[in-house]
Amino acid sequence: MSTPVRLGAPGRARAQAGARRFARSTEMTLLAVGVVGFTVLAVDSHGSLLHGNAIRDVLTYLTVPILIGLAQLVVLAAGQMNLAVGALGGFLSVLTAGLMADHGVPAPVAILVAVLAGTLIGAANGALVVATQINGFIVTLATMTILLGLQYRVAGTRTIDAGSAGLRRFGSLSVLNIPVIFMLALAVAAALAFFLRRAVAGRQLLASGGNPLAAQLSGISNSRALILAHTLSGLIIGIAAVVTVASAPGVNKSIGGDWLLPSFAAPIIGGAALAGGSVSVLGAVLAAFIVRLVDVGRAQYSLDPSWVDFTVGAVVLGTVVIGRVRETRQTRNASPRPGADTDTEADADADAEADAPTVRSTA
Repeated sequence: MSTPVRLGAPGRARAQAGARRFARSTEMTLLAVGVVGFTVLAVDSHGSLLHGNAIRDVLTYLTVPILIGLAQLVVLAAGQMNLAVGALGGFLSVLTAGLMADHGVPAPVAILVAVLAGTLIGAANGALVVATQINGFIVTLATMTILLGLQYRVAGTRTIDAGSAGLRRFGSLSVLNIPVIFMLALAVAAALAFFLRRAVAGRQLLASGGNPLAAQLSGISNSRALILAHTLSGLIIGIAAVVTVASAPGVNKSIGGDWLLPSFAAPIIGGAALAGGSVSVLGAVLAAFIVRLVDVGRAQYSLDPSWVDFTVGAVVLGTVVIGRVRETRQTRNASPRPGADTDTEADADADAEADAPTVRSTA
């Protein structure tokens, strides 16, 4: 007979402190907002939103926003931005579908080509940032223009139907009304959270984004961290492109055109710092769900589609402003006051640092 495991006093204290931190966290706020919002929409729809098909549709259309949010998040963690998320995703989508429809390439090979191409293009973005010493904002703006041209070159004015029955089945397959592609997105989120929290390279990436000078003095290669961040971003975008081809009836030159705002909305609303070094994978997933709820509410109440972009943009702007105000207040409070006991304040700062880690990468 197994003996129940009892936590000692230090273990209980740590568990209670962790529970208190989570209760005050952005993730907990987003979780509460998501639950309340979904409940309100479900009640107002007279329960139709709780039906199996409705749940499956919501989760299916949530998959790509989660993936593109994670693709942006990993670049934000390094203190960069990726403006080519939508253009790269659109190009890889039409490339995948075009390989199968126009050249008869088997679906597994086309999928592998898309994921590898996304990874290599992401690595090229990172290498260009390092080689030119130009911010990723400018570099990815340039590559975005190139990729949009390539996307139009492949797709033209047509809509490409991949025509792969196996890929279609994968895109529509579900277990207990939970789409398999949604499970794939959650698996990618869990893997990224583990990488950023546990892997040495992931923690170095966060350290480089949070304070490049301190990271360099500690022996961390900022160049390697930047290339790694953009490479992972390209890999995740490749997965998002494959999911798009599998779940959409067809792809064309407009695919990816509306990905940029949601890619920033999920990580920023989820608590990522624009300066780098602090991200929350769980927060990004919950924020993507809330953005999706806004779209569901727009359809349910027959509102103009422009209200979705307005609402999401306003929330992102508000989140950035609040985060900046909070950062300024923390900096002001951390500054020693004239006549204050320096030793006492140093002890208090040390206690605060022990309770609050400098980086977050929650799953």
